[in-house]
This record gives sequence, C-alpha cells and structure tokens, in this order.
Amino acid sequence: MPGYRKQRAGTRVLALLLVIMVIIILGFIWLDFLGLVDLKNIMRPVLNFMKIPVRTGKAIPATVPALLDEERFAKQFEAIELRKQELSEIERTLKEKENQLLAREQELNDKDKNLQEQQISLNNQFKAYENRRANIEQNARYLTGMPPKEAVNILLSMDDELVIDILRMVDALAASSGEASIVPYWMSLMPAERSATIQRKMAIKSESE
Repeated sequence: MPGYRKQRAGTRVLALLLVIMVIIILGFIWLDFLGLVDLKNIMRPVLNFMKIPVRTGKAIPATVPALLDEERFAKQFEAIELRKQELSEIERTLKEKENQLLAREQELNDKDKNLQEQQISLNNQFKAYENRRANIEQNARYLTGMPPKEAVNILLSMDDELVIDILRMVDALAASSGEASIVPYWMSLMPAERSATIQRKMAIKSESE
C-alpha cells in the first residue's frame, strides 16, 4: 500500500507539471499571436528539434500604438498650424485691402471737400461780381441822371479802375437803349491829364479782354 500511494502521488505531480507546462506554452503562443513576444527566439531550439514552423515576423513593441497616436496627433497639429498660418495670411491681406480702401475713401473725401470749397469760392466770387456789377450799374444810372459837371466831380473822386467800369457801363446802357453815350462829354470836362490816363487804361483793358 505505501508503494502504491507513492506511485499515485508521483503521477499527480507529473500531471500537474504537464498541465503547468501546457498552460505556459499556450500562454507563450497567445502572446506570440498578439505580437507581444517573439516565440521563435524563445522556443527556437525546441521547435527546431520538433520541426514545428514558427512565425517569422517581429514582435510589435507595446509602445507602437502610442507612437502611432502621437504621430497622428502631430500631423493633425501640423495641419492646424498650417491652416492658422493661411488664415493669418488671409487676414493680413484683407487688412491691407481694407487700409487701401480707407485711404482711397479718405482721398475721395478730401477731393470732394476741395471741390465743394472751390464751388463755394466760385459762388462767392460770382456773387461778389454780380453785386459789384449791380452797384456799378446803379452808380452809372445815378450819375447819368445828374448834371454832367456834378457827375464828373464824383468820378474824379474815385480811383481809375472804378471810373473805367462805370464809364463802360454807361456806354453799355446807352447802346442797349439806342441813345448816345454821355461818356465823351464827361471826358471833356475832366482835366486833360486825368482824362488821358483813363482813356489809355480803358484801351488797355479792352485789348486784354
């Protein structure tokens, strides 16, 4: 009986060892299938002796998925940075165009303002001319209705340019009404030197026009 018990205990131990070895072998095979270990390097002597083919590929490092994710994220980040640069360039171009448009608008506003100022100046000059012409015409009519000597005395108190404008207005009014102008008679009543000066200036002014 004691010998039989020892034999059974030895059989159990042997069976347990075989189970453990099978589990270990299956574990290595599964790890090799997953690519986490290279079974051929570990079991090469045994497998070669038993003529069992093994995988020839290399084990995939455990860090490969993380490296792939990191590379993918790096490419995505690079693409985002390139897009940001493109958007910045577009924004800069639009800003330059906006500044150009603003400068052009300011230039047009300045030109429009200058034109308005010129128009106002011309209007004022025209009004001043019309007012002066109206005053000259009024003076010409007033002097024409006066006695000639009194009219000449008033003319002699004026400067030559105003006298010339009034005399020419008197001539124009007489011509429009079909009457003879009194200007030659007024000139004869003036001192000879003043009369000659006025006639000379009138001739020069007529030629310049």
